[in-house]
Amino acid sequence: MKILVSKLEQKITIFLSHRPRLYALIVGVGIVLFWRGIWHSADQLHSYLVYHPEYLTIDSSMSPWWDGPVSLLVGGTILYFTGAFISSFIGNELILSGLRGEKRLSEKTEGEVQNEVRAISDIKDTLKAVEEKLGDLEKNMHNKNHR
Repeated sequence: MKILVSKLEQKITIFLSHRPRLYALIVGVGIVLFWRGIWHSADQLHSYLVYHPEYLTIDSSMSPWWDGPVSLLVGGTILYFTGAFISSFIGNELILSGLRGEKRLSEKTEGEVQNEVRAISDIKDTLKAVEEKLGDLEKNMHNKNHR
């Protein structure tokens, strides 16, 4: 069963990755439904525990008890099968830094931060030099072709 679900998720993700606008629309709907489900479920739980339905931000007479949980389930399912569940809430960079074993900025020492700043500066300098060399090569090629 787990393999079947994984293959379905992979097929959906591949299909949607070739259609970025549709992908964004579906993931957006999933996020809204997920958070709507959280909101409505929390309101209904609060109403149940406190017995003050006048404090609800939704009209309980208009919404059945299962409204929030179903929205949560549908939104979560959409996000899961589109492969966007984790990245929507945690973020890709946070996941990647965790996989690389990097520390959070608040956990780094001042020396580690300065080393990273220096490394980034060196990379920028190297990229500038490469960009200048490419520009020179393009000029030389242009001049040779116009002779």
